[in-house]
Amino acid sequence: MESLIQLFSEPTTWVALATLIAMEVVLGIDNLIFISILTNKLPEHQRERARRIGIGLALVLRLGLLGTVAWIVQLTEPVIELFGNALSWKDMILIAGGLFLLWKATKEIHHTMDPTPGGDMFEGKPLENAVTMGFSAAIAQILLLDLVFSIDSIITAVGMTEHVSIMVIAVVVAVTVMLVAANPLAKFINDNPTVVMLALGFLIMIGMTLIAEGFGAHVPKGYVYAAMAFSAGIEVLNILSRRAKRKLPESAR
Repeated sequence: MESLIQLFSEPTTWVALATLIAMEVVLGIDNLIFISILTNKLPEHQRERARRIGIGLALVLRLGLLGTVAWIVQLTEPVIELFGNALSWKDMILIAGGLFLLWKATKEIHHTMDPTPGGDMFEGKPLENAVTMGFSAAIAQILLLDLVFSIDSIITAVGMTEHVSIMVIAVVVAVTVMLVAANPLAKFINDNPTVVMLALGFLIMIGMTLIAEGFGAHVPKGYVYAAMAFSAGIEVLNILSRRAKRKLPESAR
C-alpha cells in the first residue's frame, strides 16, 4: 500500500497514467466498432446483453494478460520466418486478426449490398433457431477479436510503463468508457444505415493495418485515426444535411 502511495505521489506517474488511458481508449475504438456492428445483427432483445458480455470479456482478457506480462513480452520474440520476414507470435496473432476482420467486413458489406430475401429467415435458418446460434456465434467472434486487440493493447501498455498497477487502472478506465459508449454508438450505427458502410470500411482499414504491422510495416496510428475522424466528420455533415432536407416542405426539396 505504501509503495502505491509513493508511486502516485510522483507527477510522472500521473502523466504516464493519463497518456496510457488516452492510448487505451483510442485502441478500444476498433474493438467497440466491431462489437457494435456485430451485436446489431442480433435480435434486439439480445443486443445489449451481447455488448456487455463482449466488453466484459475484453476486460477479463486484458486483466488476465496483465498477470502474465513476462509471457506477453516474450510474444514479440521471432519464432518463424515467412516471405523473408521473421514473425513472432504477436505478429501471427495480428495477421490472423487482420485477416478475420477483412473477411468479416467484406462479408457484411456483401450482405448489405445484396441482402438475403426472406424476412423470417436468418442465414438460411428459421429465426427461432438463429437466436441462440446467432448469439453464440456473435460472442465467439467478439471473443476472438477481443483477444487480438487485448494483446495489442497490453503490449502497448508494457512499452509505455513498467508499473502493472498503472496498466490495470488504465485498462479498467478504458473498458469502462467502452461500456458507457457501447449502446449510444450501436444505436447511432443502427439508426443511420450509411454509417454501417463507413464503419465496415473502418474495419477493413484496421484489418489491413493489423496485417501490415504483423509483417513488420509500422503504420502510425495517428494517421489511421485521423483518416477515420475525417471520414466520420464528413458522414456527420451528410447526416445533418439529410435531416435538414427532411424538415423542408415537399415543394422546397
